[in-house]
Amino acid sequence: MLFVSVSLLFSALVFGSTAFASFSFGNAGAVYFLTNDPSGNKVVSVNIGSNGLLGPSVKGFSTGGHGLHGITTPPPQAADAIFSQGSIAINSKAKLLAAVNPGSNSVSLFRINPEDPTQLTLVGRPAPSAGEFPVSVAINSKATHACVLNGGKVNGISCFTIHPVFGLIPQPNTVRFLKRNQTTPANGPMNALSQVIFSPDDSRVIAAVKGFPTAPGMSPSQYTFRFLATWTVSPDGSLSSEFVKSTPASGGALPFSLTPIPGSNAYLATDPAIGVDIFDFGGTDGRSASLEATASVTAVPGEVALCWSTFSTKSGNFYTVDTGTNLVTEVHVDKDLKASLVKQYQLAGTSGVLDGEVATIGSNDFLYVLSANEASIDVLSVNIPANAKIVQAFGFTSAAEKAGVTFTNINIQGLATFIKA
Repeated sequence: MLFVSVSLLFSALVFGSTAFASFSFGNAGAVYFLTNDPSGNKVVSVNIGSNGLLGPSVKGFSTGGHGLHGITTPPPQAADAIFSQGSIAINSKAKLLAAVNPGSNSVSLFRINPEDPTQLTLVGRPAPSAGEFPVSVAINSKATHACVLNGGKVNGISCFTIHPVFGLIPQPNTVRFLKRNQTTPANGPMNALSQVIFSPDDSRVIAAVKGFPTAPGMSPSQYTFRFLATWTVSPDGSLSSEFVKSTPASGGALPFSLTPIPGSNAYLATDPAIGVDIFDFGGTDGRSASLEATASVTAVPGEVALCWSTFSTKSGNFYTVDTGTNLVTEVHVDKDLKASLVKQYQLAGTSGVLDGEVATIGSNDFLYVLSANEASIDVLSVNIPANAKIVQAFGFTSAAEKAGVTFTNINIQGLATFIKA
């Protein structure tokens, strides 16, 4: 049975922080998001304390590129400017952060200061994305390569070699087009491209592609051109010339996020047409897995725009974010890859919560969720299954202004974390 938690005030955590406090202790790491400003894109960093709470330090770093808001269909423009997950990617071991610049068709690479993770240094110059309206970026586990997903008129993926001085260097034989009927800026959220990831063993690159109805009034099961695209990665970093397509099960139409399911060659994808998709590539390891996944769907009752997902090792569950209802839905996936709904948690505001990510600090897991309309980041303790607790809503407007960071609420996008070793 699915339970809904509607209270916004919870008791303090056992380690002594106050619910909805606007301060933190120490310097355990940082959370990052993008201003996605057309006049100049910035990565914004916010300090994470040793108790998991945010602030007071907020800083902004120019990407050297520009942001851009997509065309929302139907209008008006709203939060979720680029219809994607993964507009910021981090490799914690290498202490690197990559970010997309949708308005200048480029990708930027930063070095994270391990002593003060709120401090970033641009590495080299922004690299051309080999397409238009880049929306998602991924760094492989060895931090040797990165790939970007372009979602505009010229769409598809391209990859880079990571150089410690020059940053992102285009990798030969990796530009692969998806040939979607799109515009620049992209129309969305339907028919938009959503996320690119490396498989955990770096042997594949996978991209999520949302479908669209062929005629007005069609149900999600009648949407076309919805799939995951999978390319194999050669030892030299080049990609297979063609991708293999995996289609959602009946009812799935808009695969959005891609979160690996531990202990398997499977992925959980949010799907705002129905709830959650599971894509299972099978096999005993990454290279023995099939290139085409089998798929299943799990409906989330009342969902409106369930778009982002992340996983907690402490609770063993996934957490999905619905920008239409401001609900976080906790999802369990069993050993047979069957998804079930655990509990829902109501965040503040009426709409506009976006990207979320779980970070482990000491012996505790925290979920950080960007709330665009509220210009805040919600923090939830997610140590225990079915018992997430909202412990902070960090409004960053004042701190951003003091740091000289300007932003427009409906443009801000992306969320990623870095925790000090």
